[in-house]
Amino acid sequence: MVTEKKVKQLLRGVVVSDKMDKTVMVTHERTHRHPAVHKVVKTIKKYKVHDEKEQARVGDVIEFYEGRPTSKTKYMYLERIVSSQA
Repeated sequence: MVTEKKVKQLLRGVVVSDKMDKTVMVTHERTHRHPAVHKVVKTIKKYKVHDEKEQARVGDVIEFYEGRPTSKTKYMYLERIVSSQA
């Protein structure tokens, strides 16, 4: 039996908090068309992202992906830092 490996879908967001150990809080913004009103709506969602090396800082733009849950609310992992505010 051959199992296909799932391709990582990278999301991009801005770090808004880095006060937790090995975890950063990231806001991800997406736009979509509202089904009833037919207007473009902006949706912002916050994710807890696992940062093993603790290298991301507040204001950094990062790419992250979904993986195996680390805790009850943390299931995203840091891929790379796109731009740094430091």
